[in-house]
Amino acid sequence: MRSLVTLILLLCCLPAKAETVTAAQDPWPPFIDADGQSGISIELSRAALATQGYQLNMKILPWSRALNEARSGHIDLLIATWKTAERRKFLYFSEAYAINKITFISRAEEPFEYTGLFSLKNKAVGVARNYGYGDAFNHSKLFRRYEANDLVANLKKLSRHRIDVTLDDEIAARALMKAEGFDTSAFHFSQTPLSQNPLYVTSGIANPKSKRLIEAFNRGLKTIKDNGTYDAIMNKYGM
Repeated sequence: MRSLVTLILLLCCLPAKAETVTAAQDPWPPFIDADGQSGISIELSRAALATQGYQLNMKILPWSRALNEARSGHIDLLIATWKTAERRKFLYFSEAYAINKITFISRAEEPFEYTGLFSLKNKAVGVARNYGYGDAFNHSKLFRRYEANDLVANLKKLSRHRIDVTLDDEIAARALMKAEGFDTSAFHFSQTPLSQNPLYVTSGIANPKSKRLIEAFNRGLKTIKDNGTYDAIMNKYGM
C-alpha cells in the first residue's frame, strides 16, 4: 500500500505535458529563419511560452497565408507582427518585444534619401503584399505601389529598374541579401527610416484561445527578461 501511495505522489509531481501552440510566419532572417527553428522571434517566443507550459510548433508559410490563417483562427499565433489599425480589428497584440527600423532601399547608383512622404512623389515603390507599413504610408496617393510576395521579389525588380525603391527592416534586409546572394554594395539604405515599428506576437480574435495565449506570452516575456534569457538570445544575434 505504501508503495502505491509513493507511486501516486511521484506521478502527481511530474510536470504536466506542455500544450502545443501553432505559430506561422514567412522567412524573415534574422527574426525568422527559413528552417523554422531559429531566429530572434522564434527563439524569444519559444522561450517565453515555455515558461508558461506551452510548446511552440512553428510553420513557415507565405505572409499573406499566415495572416489569413491567424485571422480565421486556424493557427494560434503570428510571432512577428507590426501593428496597424486594420489588424487591430482581428488580432490581439502582445506587449512589444523588439523594434524594427523600416528603411528605404534604392540602387546604389541612384541613392534615395527619405525626407517624408512627399519625397516619394511619383515614385514606383515596391511593397510586400499585406505588410503593415503604417496607415499614412498605406493610404498615401503620392506614389505608385507595386506589390510582390516578399522582399526578394522586390529586390529583383529594383535591380531591373522596374521600381525605384522598396523598403524593409534594415537588419532583416541585409541578412536576406547575404542569404540570397545579392551584392549588398549594389543597394543604398536611406539614413532616415519610414518608421520604427514595435514587433509583437499576435493571435486572431476568432481563436478561442487567443487572449489566454497572448497573456501567457506577456508573462513569459517578463520572466525571460528577468532571468537573462532575453538578453542572451538578443546577444546571440548581435542585437
